[in-house]
Amino acid sequence: MSEILVEAADIVRAKAYAPYSNFQVGAAIRSVEGNVHLGCNVENVAYPEGTCAEAGAIAAMIASGDTRIAEIAVIAQASAPVPPCGGCRQKIAEFASGDVVVTMATTSGETLSMTVAELLPGRFDAGHMDASEART
Repeated sequence: MSEILVEAADIVRAKAYAPYSNFQVGAAIRSVEGNVHLGCNVENVAYPEGTCAEAGAIAAMIASGDTRIAEIAVIAQASAPVPPCGGCRQKIAEFASGDVVVTMATTSGETLSMTVAELLPGRFDAGHMDASEART
């Protein structure tokens, strides 16, 4: 399925709005329900205040009613596969288990796959906020 997700991410990448960085990124998520959700980066004049492709795909997934990521692909025109930024790694981890595969790709066909746990070891999660575990 990752090849299909990479292709979908590349199609939406071409729609990215990146006039300041000229760095277009596309993301495609397959939810556990089997639906595909797309996102591309969207910049604005207050660069770097914008939306990453991964965040856009997650927002589309949530807006559709799906809540869990089964697989995700991210693509950019770069010399090597580009991993999600730190903020997006945390966003992905919110909706994906540690064994979910993240496929990073370049427009020239190079890919690198890692799990969410490999991309974000020691992630912060809701368990850290459990008041019953707080020490006084």
